[in-house]
Amino acid sequence: MTVFARRARASAGRMHPELSLVSYTLLGHLEEVGGCRATDLAAHYALDKSTVSRQVAALERAGLVERRMDPDDHRVQLLYLTAAGTEILSQVTHSRRSAFRERLAGWPDEDLARFAAYLLRYNATATARDTASIRPTTD
Repeated sequence: MTVFARRARASAGRMHPELSLVSYTLLGHLEEVGGCRATDLAAHYALDKSTVSRQVAALERAGLVERRMDPDDHRVQLLYLTAAGTEILSQVTHSRRSAFRERLAGWPDEDLARFAAYLLRYNATATARDTASIRPTTD
C-alpha cells in the first residue's frame, strides 16, 4: 500500500509539478459532486479548514478552481472546477488508466477477476466505515 501511495504522489507530481496528490484528490471530489463549499471538502476528508484553505488557494492561483455564489444562499461561495481543472483531471485519468492497462496486460483473466473482487471488497469496507464514522449518534 505504501508503494501504491508513493506511485500516486509521484504520478501527480509529474502531471502538474505545482500540485500535490491532495490537490488532485480535491479536484476529483469537486468533479464528482459538481461543486461544494470549502468547509464541505474539509469535513469530507476530515482535514483542518486551514489546510483545505491553503490547498484551495493554490488551486485558484493555478486557475483550476473558481468560486461562485451559491444560488440558494448568496452569503456562501461554492467551489467549481474550471475548464483547466477539468482538463488536468482528464489528463491524469487517462495517464493512470494507461498505466494500469500496461501493468495488468499480462495477467490471466482469473487473476484480474480475483484482483477486481479484492478491490471491490476493500473499497466497500472502507466506504462502510467512513459512512459509519460520520453518522450522528443518538444518545
